[in-house]
Amino acid sequence: MYLTIEETSDYLSIPEEQVKNLILQRKIRALYDGEQYLIYQDQFKTHFEQLEKYKNMVDEYMKEPIPEDIDVKDED
Repeated sequence: MYLTIEETSDYLSIPEEQVKNLILQRKIRALYDGEQYLIYQDQFKTHFEQLEKYKNMVDEYMKEPIPEDIDVKDED
């Protein structure tokens, strides 16, 4: 499915101007049909999968208990 710049902006939750800049920098692949840019939606699939993996990894890390330091001395 192809998206316009406006739809891509909503899909990625970034401003339209940033989407245009990413297209011009060739970081987002797009087709120009003579009137507007069309962006293939599935090119973001890998990005969102990696983002989800990273979120899960951070969640797991945050759930780990803080290990006790063996060098801590009791001050009694």
